[in-house]
Amino acid sequence: MLLKSVVLLSGGLDSTVSLAQAMRESKVELCLTMDYGQRAAPREIKAAKEICLYYHIPHQVIELPFLKQITRTALVNREAKIPEPAEESLNDLTITRSTATAVWVPNRNGLFINLAACFAESLGCNLIVTGFNREEAATFPDNSEDFIHAVNNALNFTLTPRKVKVVSYTQRLDKIEIVYLGQRLGIPWDLLWSCYFGGQAACGQCESCLRYRRACKAANLSL
Repeated sequence: MLLKSVVLLSGGLDSTVSLAQAMRESKVELCLTMDYGQRAAPREIKAAKEICLYYHIPHQVIELPFLKQITRTALVNREAKIPEPAEESLNDLTITRSTATAVWVPNRNGLFINLAACFAESLGCNLIVTGFNREEAATFPDNSEDFIHAVNNALNFTLTPRKVKVVSYTQRLDKIEIVYLGQRLGIPWDLLWSCYFGGQAACGQCESCLRYRRACKAANLSL
């Protein structure tokens, strides 16, 4: 049976690698990018759009202004400081749990998946593809395998008998392993955006930038 999928695409490393793998595992019908007022939204949308053009896949942006209104996360609140931890502290759970709290958005991934489920059922898709990973699951529980299992159980009650499930081809990988997989899949590295900010260039100091840079360096990938 031919599998069909909807992919949640932010334009960053994890979701792009998951998209590239999804293209091998299924027919990707649509990529969705969410705009909830996050600082990086313009750059994420640009990256996702260009990646979809590169792969010749339909792309749609969903605007969620209410999510910005109900959270004070540093990702949307310009008055709050986005943490800039030292690279050597990325394995310190005490520090990274604190930085995760600063950029936490309530039920963000749960909301994204449920929106993708609406599209998946309407398009006759079997899969919702996300870019969750083992490294960030240590501080973001909605990146974990337990979360995926729980969401898939819930989807059994919210969709028609057609089975739709959430998968992440990067779920059990850390960032270095994801970079290696991206190299094997030949993803368009120059199109990615993996920064919490939305400037002309990546800041190089936020946790997202640091994890990406550390992984690329370990994999001998020149940025």
